Amino acid sequence: HRHGGNLKTRSTELGSAVTGSSLTTVLPASTTIKTSIVLSSESRKELAKQAKVTKEERRAQIDGRHRYLISRLADGIDLSEQQVEETIISDDKFQLIEQFFAPSGLKKLLFFYQDVLQQKLNASSRSDGSTNSLPQKKLFITMGSTEDFTGTCAFFLRTSDEVITTSNVSQEVNFGMFDCTNGNILQGLEFFLSQIMIPALKSQQNWGAVKEGSKNSQIQEFLYSVDKFVGTLSSSRQNIEDKIQLTKVDIDIYIRNLQNPSDYITAG
Repeated sequence: HRHGGNLKTRSTELGSAVTGSSLTTVLPASTTIKTSIVLSSESRKELAKQAKVTKEERRAQIDGRHRYLISRLADGIDLSEQQVEETIISDDKFQLIEQFFAPSGLKKLLFFYQDVLQQKLNASSRSDGSTNSLPQKKLFITMGSTEDFTGTCAFFLRTSDEVITTSNVSQEVNFGMFDCTNGNILQGLEFFLSQIMIPALKSQQNWGAVKEGSKNSQIQEFLYSVDKFVGTLSSSRQNIEDKIQLTKVDIDIYIRNLQNPSDYITAG
């Protein structure tokens, strides 16, 4: 009797467990999906709200120093100043700009402008949240070590450790661009040095403590070494691109009269 009672009790417990389990599976699958979509939608709205607040806080921080960077970027890249501003205040690495302005701050501030994969909602299957990745041009702040460089790099360089202010930003910060379209880094560097830097160096009048200027032997040696380096870059690029052309030779005149082994040795 006790054994049977135990069976009855366990059967009752098992029945309750099964019943409880079946209650969770009776719910339509669509209900669970709809719930997750609603939660996901609410989360997205909250994130969008927070992002908007952050953007407005950053917009309020923009002063003459930021305007100088924005105007240089807009001039160098085919974007309006408003587009550049929106990009900067939306960037996760916005704090790098403040670190660049700080006394003894970052020595360089880099921007990449190139194709990146943008996640877009798939209209044909939005219920499951699937996305498509499409390449799209984007301007973003970078440290230069985490993303592949395949487009254009706009850079700002400090000339001293002084704090960057609205009054000295144009004197203390240099701007330049480096084109690496389709990942042609060597070609971009070769063009940057040969067409921009070397002409600028050769036209330089003031060489600081060097009184003779460009007539100084050390300055001339430096310019010669830069020219030589650009030539090496050009040769390396051509080697990589398989553009070494071997001269065609007419060998018929060498093999026409080959009669015996000694003729072969002579021809060789």
